Amino acid sequence: MTVVVIRFTVERRRGVAAYQQLVEQVKQATRTGALRVGDQLPTAKEVAETCAVNPNTTLKAYRELEREGLVELVQGRGTFVREVPEHPRLDPGSPLVAELASWLDRARLAGLDRHAVQAALDLAWELGGAVPAIAADRSGETDRPGRGEPR
Repeated sequence: MTVVVIRFTVERRRGVAAYQQLVEQVKQATRTGALRVGDQLPTAKEVAETCAVNPNTTLKAYRELEREGLVELVQGRGTFVREVPEHPRLDPGSPLVAELASWLDRARLAGLDRHAVQAALDLAWELGGAVPAIAADRSGETDRPGRGEPR
């Protein structure tokens, strides 16, 4: 068992509930390998002090993670990582990471902050393959007959 110092942050202006932000951060830490099976999460009191949230907010996040099978709450001992989801690891030198880094540079130059980038990523993820078609429709570039003429 390892006590891991994970630095939670709660951004109130983000529009996402504080407990959900904590859940997302634990999931991200397990995906990146920062948290491993058996690692202990900070106590609700510690998170409350560092993030200025009610301890019940942290407990709500931990209970959700427990329902999903990612952590185990052990009475009197703490909260421990139980399972780490299997996700493919990206090589930092991979073409996909390089392409994403380049896109992020362009997004920063365009004035997008972290939240705008996340919103764009979420939108693109939800739309999936529809993103190129929508972009083509909006720019007037399409190879579909009867579409793409200037409006």
